[in-house]
Amino acid sequence: MCRSIKTLRPPVLAEEATEDEIRAAALQYVRKVSGFRAPAAHNREVFEQAVEAVAGATAELLAGLEIRGGAGARRAS
Repeated sequence: MCRSIKTLRPPVLAEEATEDEIRAAALQYVRKVSGFRAPAAHNREVFEQAVEAVAGATAELLAGLEIRGGAGARRAS
């Protein structure tokens, strides 16, 4: 969907994703879906709320994924 959103789980990402990486991915997603690179003042609040919601959902997803197989198999958190 959005080529600038990178995979944030092992083994693609060597270490746990940072809050900044999760927020950057969420921002890219909201930009793509809304069609706005930066929202107008009257849409700023809802835009930021969406970024925070997507970032939260992404963090939950990454925390819940179980990575199996390979030498470094572990639960992603």
